[in-house]
Amino acid sequence: MEIILICSLALLLAWPLGHYMTGIFSAGPHWSDKVFLPFENGIFKLLGIRATQGMDWKSYGAAFLLSNLVLGIVAYFLLQFQHLLPLNPNNIGPLSWDLALHTAVSFLTNTNQQHYSGQAQLSYLSQGFLIVTLQFVTPAMALAVCVAILRGMMGGRDVKEAKEGEERDLGNYYQDTVRVVLRLMLPLAAVVAVLLASQGVPSSYQASPTVPVLEQGQNLTEQTIPLGPVASMVAIKQLGTNGGGWFGPNSSNPLENPTPVSNAIQTIAIVLIPMAVVFMAGGLLRRRGFTFLSLSVMGGLSLVFIAAAVYSEQQPNVAFTGLAQQAGNMEGKEVRIGTDLSALWATFTTQTSNGSVNAMHDSLNPIAGLVTRSGMLINGIWGGIGCGFVNFLVYVWLAVFIAGLMIGRTPEIFGRKLEKREISWLGVLLVLPSAVILTFTAITVAFPVLTGNSNPGLHGIAQVFYEYTSAFANNGSGFEGLGDDTTWWNISCVVVLILGRYLPLVIPLLIAGSLAKKRLVPTSAGTLPLFNPTFAVTLVTVILIVNFLSFLPSMVLGPIGEALELSQQTAAVLGQ
Repeated sequence: MEIILICSLALLLAWPLGHYMTGIFSAGPHWSDKVFLPFENGIFKLLGIRATQGMDWKSYGAAFLLSNLVLGIVAYFLLQFQHLLPLNPNNIGPLSWDLALHTAVSFLTNTNQQHYSGQAQLSYLSQGFLIVTLQFVTPAMALAVCVAILRGMMGGRDVKEAKEGEERDLGNYYQDTVRVVLRLMLPLAAVVAVLLASQGVPSSYQASPTVPVLEQGQNLTEQTIPLGPVASMVAIKQLGTNGGGWFGPNSSNPLENPTPVSNAIQTIAIVLIPMAVVFMAGGLLRRRGFTFLSLSVMGGLSLVFIAAAVYSEQQPNVAFTGLAQQAGNMEGKEVRIGTDLSALWATFTTQTSNGSVNAMHDSLNPIAGLVTRSGMLINGIWGGIGCGFVNFLVYVWLAVFIAGLMIGRTPEIFGRKLEKREISWLGVLLVLPSAVILTFTAITVAFPVLTGNSNPGLHGIAQVFYEYTSAFANNGSGFEGLGDDTTWWNISCVVVLILGRYLPLVIPLLIAGSLAKKRLVPTSAGTLPLFNPTFAVTLVTVILIVNFLSFLPSMVLGPIGEALELSQQTAAVLGQ
């Protein structure tokens, strides 16, 4: 019942939010202009930006990459010199060069993969200013790119004036990004932060208090309780599909997620904006049918994954077979949360690029572990803010191409043909995940001195594969127990983070820019219908086959093989 309630509330809240997002990105005036436009104009004037000037896909992509480069440099040096900067009452030192680089790139790419423990290794300035700022800005950047791609699919903002073959106006990157931050992220985060603070999540800049422990031992008489402006960071951590928490254990920590209500709020926040993007896309494309298509495909896959994960975690832990009363798998979970809500969170957090946890994914039963990996590999079931829907559009373009070949027509979407150039770039996106993830996994597993995994056999391989999959999918969650704070892990993950963030956003932007220039083909009896069950089934099939063919061997060497191995162990124990 709790799962049904959380999913229903998320969908109901996403519907009006999506319509609001359509309004703020549409060409005409919007009621929010009266509140936010003066602030936006002040920011543009301060930065010397002409926000009304349109950009083609090249200018838009260049502005996106340049802004990321500047932010990345600032983030790196702030982490390197945090010990010399203010708001460090606990006298925390600097990060090592490779850990600072990994942390800067991780949060810059909206991944929030943490090879450190936040409360122990970052100052209040690093956590409360740098990390939180990136958690607002980086999802806004990806959503801006998504909006530009949707405009390109409709021919650009100047579709009525531009001639065939001319570069089209896809909007202004800086205007779109600032609008996301001011009109969407900040108001929502403020509401969620207040709600979380009401549930007991700390919100303070005081130094961490030291208190005597209840059961004092010979070497332990007192304990330091890390505090800080936790509620505000957790709010944007969830809403921005960021995932990087204040505390090392993330939302399994009772200070970060103290009550059932806070758990429900944070779970809804994970998928709220990604769901709203689906409604926004239908509005910007002026095709409600596309919203229903997207909801049916994403929602159907999401529900199947949730059911599989919940069922898996309701099964007993094999380690206790024959030793105790059989019950759900409570290893790595908080008793106050339980198996079902932990499985729901694990599914949502890996279907999006959130990556936060309220239970340890390393302790999931093999099938639930397979669900979390599959969500990240598909990376288009809700997905991260903006980038998730862009990945979904890639699957749509592939499905249109395949379906077009099956009916003997040149593939087209919304009246614009998908031709050699677009399909060639789609091929790059198709090969990229397996090439990056499998290559780095193979290298790391081949040299045990690099691996640092805490488990032998198939689960040890799964730990390594999961880490690189999480980095490529901009997710950030991990199979904990991996010794990942090493030079190899930090640098190799930086490479994967960059490849998994920028190519899957810039290449679709290129494709959208190419589509925008093309002549609009009138709808005819031979036009491939997109908004019907047949195409929805085709799209689901394409999504599953692409990932099945790419990653089946790694799944057999990971969770599938582990599940078979554990079932044999269970049978052997019970047979005795």
